[in-house]
Amino acid sequence: MGTKRDYYEILNVSRNASDTELKAAYRKLALKYHPDRNPNDQKAEEKFKEAAEAYEVLRDPQKRSLYDQYGHAGLENTGFSGFGGFDDIFSSFGDIFEDFFGFTSRRRSRSRAMRGADLRYDFNLDFMEAVFGIETEIEIEKREICPDCGGNGCEEGTEPESCRHCGGTGQVSRSQGFFTVRTTCPTCRGNGQMITHPCSTCRATGQVMASKKVSVKIPAGVDNGSRLRLTGEGEPGVMGGPPGDLYVFLHVQPHEFFKRHDTDIICEIPVSFVQAALGDKISVPTLNGDKSLKIPKGTQHGDVFYFHGEGIPSLRTAQRGDQIIQITVKTPTHLTKKQEALLKEFAVLESKKISQKLKNILKGDAKKATG
Repeated sequence: MGTKRDYYEILNVSRNASDTELKAAYRKLALKYHPDRNPNDQKAEEKFKEAAEAYEVLRDPQKRSLYDQYGHAGLENTGFSGFGGFDDIFSSFGDIFEDFFGFTSRRRSRSRAMRGADLRYDFNLDFMEAVFGIETEIEIEKREICPDCGGNGCEEGTEPESCRHCGGTGQVSRSQGFFTVRTTCPTCRGNGQMITHPCSTCRATGQVMASKKVSVKIPAGVDNGSRLRLTGEGEPGVMGGPPGDLYVFLHVQPHEFFKRHDTDIICEIPVSFVQAALGDKISVPTLNGDKSLKIPKGTQHGDVFYFHGEGIPSLRTAQRGDQIIQITVKTPTHLTKKQEALLKEFAVLESKKISQKLKNILKGDAKKATG
């Protein structure tokens, strides 16, 4: 366990600070490092606990006197050894947090706490970015806790006041015969607090619109319509409620050569009828560069070949699909006279070959007919 920091240093106050100065200093740190404003932030949690421990000691005259004389060692026999968790802090400082945030403790706030709204962001990326994944940054417009009032909606130097109509309970009672009916206070709308000096920046809402840059890691293999969830990047919660989430919807642009089917990619490769007839070795574009493909003699239009493992990685297993190559045999155009003459000679030979096959069929010579 490391050496503890000086409590006065933690609160950034002088050693002769008054109770009012201590409270103001702690309020500033509590607002800054409050767990609802810093979800899943371990460093902020530690600073929040550290500030609470410092204030707990220095606000108590007896503990403060012992600490001033003997330091941390002077507190060893007082029964105080820090806070075990957030519940201990909120329980000990119920009155303090009522002043700060408008409720007596974190548990009480849950009855009125509201989760922040989720946000949506549509992001366009090209085919190759979806295949290999990217890390990028997006800019969003969202509500954030007001930096001037810390979210309590009050002008600096003021605090929410207890509602005079309901006495701070948030409910009013009225008698109906033998029964007493409790309803939400119409004046404070159940909050139990009234803001008499509203913050000019947020107009007592506790929130302001702000632009924020958010880092987004798009994994390899995402498809059009995929959705990413960024926890806690939505609108801030109300009355201590947790923030919402940000959902990034991905729109993948089509590729001019590749088409996607699940984790496989499909492409069409044109060859001449001479290549198809005699066979050839051709170069085929893949996601990772060109690759050689040997097509056999007699390849037909529509024949399919495979490059195994040259497709798109699966989001679940990271295994890559296949590349499917469809052969299209192209009929030549704009022939030279020599090419036409050769084709005519080929046509004559082909015609004689077909005629001979027909004769063999008529004669019943199946072996020759299939030769």
